[in-house]
Amino acid sequence: MSRHLSPRDIDWTVLIIALFLCAVGALQIYSATRDTEFQSSWWKQIVYVLGGLLLMWIASAVDYHTLLHWVPAMYAGSVLALLVTYVVGERVYGSRRWIPLGAGIHLEVSEFVKLVIILLVARYLADLKTDVLEIREVLKLAGLVAIPAVLVLKQPDLGTSVSYLAVLIAGAFLAGLRWRYVAAIAVVAVIVVPVGWQHFLTDYQKARLVSFMDPERDPQGKGYQLIQSQIAVGSGGMFGKGVTKGTQTQLRFLPVPHKDFIFSAFAEEHGFAGVVVLLALFFVLIMRVVQNAQTAPDRAGMYICMGVASLLLYHALVNVGMVVGLMPVTGIPLPFMSYGGSSIWTDFLALGLVNNVRLRRFVN
Repeated sequence: MSRHLSPRDIDWTVLIIALFLCAVGALQIYSATRDTEFQSSWWKQIVYVLGGLLLMWIASAVDYHTLLHWVPAMYAGSVLALLVTYVVGERVYGSRRWIPLGAGIHLEVSEFVKLVIILLVARYLADLKTDVLEIREVLKLAGLVAIPAVLVLKQPDLGTSVSYLAVLIAGAFLAGLRWRYVAAIAVVAVIVVPVGWQHFLTDYQKARLVSFMDPERDPQGKGYQLIQSQIAVGSGGMFGKGVTKGTQTQLRFLPVPHKDFIFSAFAEEHGFAGVVVLLALFFVLIMRVVQNAQTAPDRAGMYICMGVASLLLYHALVNVGMVVGLMPVTGIPLPFMSYGGSSIWTDFLALGLVNNVRLRRFVN
């Protein structure tokens, strides 16, 4: 543990924006689940946020260099936990991603593994002590990230597994990956895509990708979510229909509007103006994390902050792109807003890591 933390040690800009997003999320969850079997979700979300604040405080207090020292153990534990989830996890919505803990709480292990990937990439790249990243080093790190990514893909959860790669890609570019290697990797990726389609994606995932390309092909089946989401976003107009007044949401046309499609429900009730404000807040939040990376005391701290920034950016872009039809439906939550304890706790732990680096920016 570091010295005793005080309120002045917190990055209040980051925290205030995060709490505002959480408040908007809780309000939207209340509106989306009113008079349904999920109507208690809004106050449960508030409890999750309070727990997240505690986890953020803890993550800020433990020196990130200590966390980096324990990366091998955390990585091994993560792989083991994913294997256990794959074997005994509870299947919900076609995916075996959750371990029931009792009292209605389900732990989504793959969410917390994101933090381990951030720390793994930071330690690996910081230990290289070079401004040019060679292809053999990229392949070694990619192999380490691929193991948990494949395990998550088999759950199946394509969106979360790709989020691990987003952290890897961001770290590799910052470490000085040469463009000729980028071109070579792109060529290999194009060649591997057909193999991945044939042997790694489930029929469920393939159907989602096909429905993304042509949702009208199965409007009452695989394309239903996307079609209803686009209708909800469009019906919001300039200023929205008001809280609890969104027709697509309140008449239950929009599936799971308090989870993955919370942005659709928000757009319908708050309109284009509300969406612009919301996206601006995400932009400021991510830029503040990047600023903390710029003032980090060492390369490891910089990689940690940029890993968090890339993760938040990936989630925001994919979720928003998903609900407007620019990205396939992958089940990616919107940070700080979508309902779920595991995702909220992961978000606040990530902010705790950023604040951890910020606290030590003047330490030699």
